[in-house]
Amino acid sequence: MTTTAPAAAPAAAQAGPAQAGPADAGRTTEAELLLRVLGALLREDAVGLRTRTTPVDRADGRWLRLPAGDGDALLLPVAPDGYQGVYGARLPLLAWESDGRRLTTHDEVLEALGALADPADRAGFEAFAEECRQTLATMRLHDRTRDEAAAGLAAAHGADPADWTGLAGGLAHDTLAARLDHPVYPTARGRSGLDETQLRAYAPEFHPTFALRWIVVPQRDLAVAGGPAALPDAWPTPAALGLPALGGSHLALPVHPLTVGAPLRGALSAAGLAGRAVLAERPYLDVVPTLSMRTVAVSADPTLHIKVPMATSTLGLRNRRIIRPGFLADGVAGQRLLEAVIAREPRFQGVILHADETVHAHAGHELLAALCRRYPAGLDAAVVTPLAALLAEASGGRLLIDHLADRFYGGDPIALLDAYLRLLFDWQTTLFGHGIALESHQQNISLVLDHGPAGDTRMRLLLKDDDSPRVHPARVRASLGADAPLGFDDARILCEDDRPLTDMFTTITLHLCAGSYAFGLARHGRAGAGALLDLVRDRLAEAVDRLGTVAGGPGATLRERVLDAPELPVKAMVSAGTLLSKERTGAADINKHYTTGPNYLLRTEGSR
Repeated sequence: MTTTAPAAAPAAAQAGPAQAGPADAGRTTEAELLLRVLGALLREDAVGLRTRTTPVDRADGRWLRLPAGDGDALLLPVAPDGYQGVYGARLPLLAWESDGRRLTTHDEVLEALGALADPADRAGFEAFAEECRQTLATMRLHDRTRDEAAAGLAAAHGADPADWTGLAGGLAHDTLAARLDHPVYPTARGRSGLDETQLRAYAPEFHPTFALRWIVVPQRDLAVAGGPAALPDAWPTPAALGLPALGGSHLALPVHPLTVGAPLRGALSAAGLAGRAVLAERPYLDVVPTLSMRTVAVSADPTLHIKVPMATSTLGLRNRRIIRPGFLADGVAGQRLLEAVIAREPRFQGVILHADETVHAHAGHELLAALCRRYPAGLDAAVVTPLAALLAEASGGRLLIDHLADRFYGGDPIALLDAYLRLLFDWQTTLFGHGIALESHQQNISLVLDHGPAGDTRMRLLLKDDDSPRVHPARVRASLGADAPLGFDDARILCEDDRPLTDMFTTITLHLCAGSYAFGLARHGRAGAGALLDLVRDRLAEAVDRLGTVAGGPGATLRERVLDAPELPVKAMVSAGTLLSKERTGAADINKHYTTGPNYLLRTEGSR
């Protein structure tokens, strides 16, 4: 593997204190957050932290010097990283060169960096500082309620999370995942504009149960895919909501309780429904929040999830939790396209599972919509856990992957990882061969683990939410036929070449769904980073080789642009989501705005 720091870096920089993980004893919650924030800003080259700095080697390791005007400079201590950046931030954090004064809070750091930013970007730095304040409050809340949450899960589901089975058990795994940091986005645990009371009532990290609110809408104003008869049996009639007089003319549409009030009134007015749609006073249908928060599972039937829009943002100020009609149509198109692939690739039948997302409703506004997600039957005895939960701390302080390994892989978490990587890469490279790359990140894929008739372990993948893939129509038609389902609403989905596909494959499948576990398990001491990265590369290489080596073909493309590329694309999520406007980034899609980072899959002599 290539080294993760320039050859000039001294030994002290390669083995300094920065390599310790976020769980280090004595590290405060605020310092933990600030390390993640500075690491993200460095990775994304905010105010030139990568490109305008010069290295300074000191006794404790390497620092990066950023000119700050008037002969002064900001100094950022760094250490080798390698995951999505050559360097990561380390303690003692940012400092002024002139007097050595250290900036140890996110407010101080973002104020200093914002002062160096283009004036057009300074509002973004202020907004990001507010994200950090919200996230810090949430992290402290998580710290205070850790034992309370663990006790509640154990009481409801049992002491061992490897025994939390079925889709109801998967909701408990969502709770574990909601208390874990995102692999890349530093403020992912923050919930924009929500206080502690609202978090306890509606956020997945508290595993609450609450009732949905409902509006009843004139039937002519509510578009329902498949017609009203397609709505689930759990869907209330106006009479069930206490509005019997509207039963013959109106249909019900769910509303998240946090949307009730000014956001809902504004949406109804904008859609021309003020005075014609009625908010029912009576809540109806008990639900439990999933990891995405805006998607809830019906308590009495966890195979039915309902996604409703919310007037908030996550993973960036501009990443709003709304639902446009095109999103719903694209989700159906994505589902149909995957079904067509599986029909051509029989080894994935019964192995790659998909929730049905063909039933949805929309009333002409991004806050007036609902998606009915129906999961496959027959999973009651299986463990169904989102990938996002695997490295979460579970009972006894052990990771969830350790518990699952105990039950299914003889206590070996690396064996579980190996089996997962084989299946993941086989599936995702097969899709790439057909001209498809999915935005199937850790939240959108679940592991399904159980024992077969002979007692052997069976692993499957359960997918959802395929409304934002990248698709190469010419290759899709060449492999699946001229009538392949390509009816996407969002023009950005369809691509004329493989670059958008390899970018998505790398940033989602490789970085988030594979590389993050290699680096994460190494950080937790389960194996050495070199051995784990070898495993990722070997399993990906095996899958790529199955596509063939024809020049210009999908196998050769993945080898050139992923396995053997000198650098890899990396999502610049903070820049596109909050720091910079779309005009400044030029990003057509804030979730697909990239910078570059080191290729941790490369091997060179002595690199392992």
